[in-house]
Amino acid sequence: MPMIHVEMFEGRTPEQKRALVRALTDAFCETAGGTPDTVSIILTDVAKDHWAKAGKMASD
Repeated sequence: MPMIHVEMFEGRTPEQKRALVRALTDAFCETAGGTPDTVSIILTDVAKDHWAKAGKMASD
């Protein structure tokens, strides 16, 4: 069973998350095979003050 884990900044709407989940599922099945019922996805919302890149906080 494939597991896709997405970490992203918080703030997206439920509709955006639904669209993302559908697109990821479709893309996985089209490129790697399998059926949608086997694809699991975890969406993790992260606050900008909990994320850093290149030595800088995303909230700065």
